[in-house]
Amino acid sequence: MDRLAYDQHAVEREPTTRVRWGPGLHVTVGHRVNSSAYEQYIGRWSRLFVPAVLAAAEVAVGDRVLDVATGPGEAAVIALSRVGATGLVVGVDIAPAMLDTAWARFAAQRFRAAAMDGQALAFSDASFDCVVCQLGLMFFPDPARGLAEFRRVLRRDRCAAVCVISTPERAPVWGVLADTLSRYLPDHRDQLQLSFVLADVARLERMLGAAGFRDITVKREQRDAVFESFDEYWSPIDAGIGSLPQAYRALPAGTREAVRREVEAGLSRFKTDGRLAMSVEMLIAAGRA
Repeated sequence: MDRLAYDQHAVEREPTTRVRWGPGLHVTVGHRVNSSAYEQYIGRWSRLFVPAVLAAAEVAVGDRVLDVATGPGEAAVIALSRVGATGLVVGVDIAPAMLDTAWARFAAQRFRAAAMDGQALAFSDASFDCVVCQLGLMFFPDPARGLAEFRRVLRRDRCAAVCVISTPERAPVWGVLADTLSRYLPDHRDQLQLSFVLADVARLERMLGAAGFRDITVKREQRDAVFESFDEYWSPIDAGIGSLPQAYRALPAGTREAVRREVEAGLSRFKTDGRLAMSVEMLIAAGRA
């Protein structure tokens, strides 16, 4: 059977597979966060954009910062260095397993953590000097509602900033995997493409305006990174940490191998001497209360 015939057969067979994502989509229910895998899959990219997000939110010494969808704390770790001993960073996430990791990381610092839905923040109006959301808003069931909550808890004349992933083509490190999995799991296509649903500058501007923000900006930012091999790239995916890796792990073993081969072929254009050199584009949107 040739490659195309094999792939079509797999796609026809796979819709019966059901993926059970955990809260926030990044960790399977009942499992702890594999910090090393998260670092390789998301963290190494996320932190490259955090300084720009904090700058857009105008985080300064002494500020009280709300970090929504804090995860293991990639934004919080840099925010803590900006607010200093007189400031405070409050990290909220819908996934308790993520918060456990963040809390252990910052136990002795000016950091507080709470399990909370970003669309229904349990804080009083005008409670924070800055609100940031690093790679979380696109996974909200209702991102517009989340932005309205960010605006509500923000003090007058202060800023909120969010970072979301651009299109699959401009973020191939995840885009090729998402497109491949979508062919094998067509019933889950909407969930598998969530990473890219806010990759529209005009839409982000409208959403921020509708939430009551002013002085709105949306900027495209690009960063580069290198994997020493495809195996290095694939290792965290095989560990099942993240929304797409969880879907991959739900597939039968034989199908997982087919997915790996297709993703490797799809990323071959970025390979030189065995290394994968890729760029990721993200959108950083900000507004003033």
